[in-house]
Amino acid sequence: MTRCRLCGSTALESVVDLGATPPCESFLAAERLDAPEPTYPLHLRVCTDCWLAQIPPLITPEETFSEYAYFSSYSSSWVEHARVFVEDAAARVGLGEDSFVVEVASNDGYLLRHVVDRDVRCLGVEPSVNVGAAAREAGVPTLTAFLSPETGAAVRAEHGPADLVVANNVYAHIPDVIGFTKGLRALVADDGWVSVEVQHLLTLIEENQYDTIYHEHFQYYTVASAIRALASGGLTLVDVELLPTHGGSLRLWARPEEAAGEPGRRVADVLAREKAAGLQELSGYTEFSARVAKVRRDLLRFLVDAAEEGRTVVGYGAPGKGNTLLNHCGIRPDLLPYTVDRNPYKHGRYTPGTRIPVLPPERIAADRPDYVLVLPWNLRAELVEQLAYVHEWGGRLVFPIPELSIVEVER
Repeated sequence: MTRCRLCGSTALESVVDLGATPPCESFLAAERLDAPEPTYPLHLRVCTDCWLAQIPPLITPEETFSEYAYFSSYSSSWVEHARVFVEDAAARVGLGEDSFVVEVASNDGYLLRHVVDRDVRCLGVEPSVNVGAAAREAGVPTLTAFLSPETGAAVRAEHGPADLVVANNVYAHIPDVIGFTKGLRALVADDGWVSVEVQHLLTLIEENQYDTIYHEHFQYYTVASAIRALASGGLTLVDVELLPTHGGSLRLWARPEEAAGEPGRRVADVLAREKAAGLQELSGYTEFSARVAKVRRDLLRFLVDAAEEGRTVVGYGAPGKGNTLLNHCGIRPDLLPYTVDRNPYKHGRYTPGTRIPVLPPERIAADRPDYVLVLPWNLRAELVEQLAYVHEWGGRLVFPIPELSIVEVER
């Protein structure tokens, strides 16, 4: 990487180098286990001119998202998060029977189903053929396409301008951040609203959440860098909410610049927090790599000690973040014989790079392991409740992030 993808600067400084890994959602079918597997460098850098943290665009969105292994509806808490968002957004924007809502990267319709339930006209724009088909089967109108300025203009011409455009957990996934933002502007009405949810770089660094760095996340935002990114497409940030999702996320509320007005107080408050954390100077980034290395050492030490003591450890979940962690730590089936996942699409497949089998969740109760390593740590509250049954045989849960913790669960 030689230039910042947002401002074009060459002033890029290393934050953390995680080596080379396969794309995190490229789960392997059994017949592919003896085939070569491509890997790509995973090196996070920050631009010291606009402070956008980013990795090189070594794989294309088309390679990752044309068929996708992640279905949002398999997380109960995430579906509930979407329901509450739609309820709150309807009040903020004033959604009614004449309104139109577009969600970009709408996945399997987990969010727009709540818009459909309100009898509000909507459309999902989803590039993955398989999850878009699932959305249509659930009654959510969905266009299979990547967002670009041209796509946004075509949707607007056919359906009219959107009163609300939702872009949750996608703003990090596109290498052409300027073109994508122009696409958002093309979709939204001149007096409409755009809502963007994206992981907050502040909590990523403060909480050691390095496993959320992977190839389909091309950039990592602060409010300061998000303001500049939104402005590149003619949008102005007017409000921000701090969310607990994904370990700490931003909900950015933006409007076309001609309708925006002055930003609310919360924008200034979060900007001040970021500045106090040193994220507008290199000092805020220099210790991160050392803390990442400690997470790796602690997890490996636990797994090796458990193996030496004859204790069994299996995984729960097969999220993209888990594959960054497994590959960076060099964890193989000798230390983690399998993981389980609620998504049947992944059953019978193997994690990229580390070749760990993915099995149905029922396998845990059948095998009664001593420890369950929870890979989607961001769903901690939900999964502590779901996995309470491991208490029946004295099993315990292990969370690797932000630091290794072993949890006794009770029914």
